[in-house]
Amino acid sequence: MKNIIMIAMVLLTTLTFAQDKNAKASIEVDGVCLMCKERIEKAAIRTKGVKSAIWNVETHELKLIFDERKTNLDTIRQHIAAVGHDTKELKATDEAYNTVHPCCKYRDKEVQADHKN
Repeated sequence: MKNIIMIAMVLLTTLTFAQDKNAKASIEVDGVCLMCKERIEKAAIRTKGVKSAIWNVETHELKLIFDERKTNLDTIRQHIAAVGHDTKELKATDEAYNTVHPCCKYRDKEVQADHKN
């Protein structure tokens, strides 16, 4: 009987720890259009450990599900900045920003105004 209880406790402990590996988070990422959405989501999802990345064009919110054992928010932000998009915590370099399509120049007030219409 003691063996069954011990086995049950080990299984319960294992299942409890296995469920805690995925984290949910959201970060703000600058962009203006559907091309930006595709670029941002691809950069995030290509980060090892990211399981889901959905960016909202209107709110600029990137919702993430990721394995905390394989990555963290700083690494995800670095991958997003590398493709030319700013986050609140990390700004893309001018070199990376200049690689985005001209209609995606979210720092330009005229481009922002064009996408509001």
